[in-house]
Amino acid sequence: MSEKTREMPKPLIELGEYPILWHIMKIYSSFNYNRFLLTLGYKGEMIVDYFINRLPTLQNFSINMSNIQVPKPKENWDIQFVQTGLDSRTAKRLHFCKEYISSDQFMITYGDGVANININELVRTHRALKKKQDVVATITVTRPYSKYGIVKIEDDLVKSFSEKPLLNEYVNVGFIVVEKEIFDYIDPSNDVMFEETLEDVANDGKLGCYKHDGFWHAMDTYKDYIDMNEMWRCDPKWKIWTD
Repeated sequence: MSEKTREMPKPLIELGEYPILWHIMKIYSSFNYNRFLLTLGYKGEMIVDYFINRLPTLQNFSINMSNIQVPKPKENWDIQFVQTGLDSRTAKRLHFCKEYISSDQFMITYGDGVANININELVRTHRALKKKQDVVATITVTRPYSKYGIVKIEDDLVKSFSEKPLLNEYVNVGFIVVEKEIFDYIDPSNDVMFEETLEDVANDGKLGCYKHDGFWHAMDTYKDYIDMNEMWRCDPKWKIWTD
């Protein structure tokens, strides 16, 4: 994605007229989750500028030149911008958010993937697993499609060819619910990725999963950027909001 990330942080890469970060936040707000903590690092000032100066102007409005006032954006979001450093890895970035989190449960996701996920079902699954098995976190998993055609071979002969089949394995796609106990697993002096924290939780038998069988797509490559923008124009399966 260097074609885009040289100019902006990855969460600001456009999907249509809005960045992918906006799409992710719209998914949550469609279930009435409207408070967000954004961890800022590389070109984080561009994310701040987007929400303060750019988003409000992406609508029809008029001004009085003697008293210029920018309109309020349509989204009723409460956003906390958290400066987490240029080089911090994701577990440490979460640690910097601790002082702004008062609830016993909260949610985490990545800034580059969208899905037609039912957030309410995800939360219900986590709470059931918390009650039954005392989990600390529940991740959303899905079965992705192979990026390549699969060839089955026997005795040097091709027996079958499957064009980009659905894989049998599950992958972690974000959309994570966690208990505040997650901070017990994070040592800010040990700068690691959050996935390593989740491995420690799993090793303790306290990591649940929510199986999402619907649409999910991450923007990892420039081809993903092209494909997802085409989806947004023609069939945006992750657009679960109505406004």
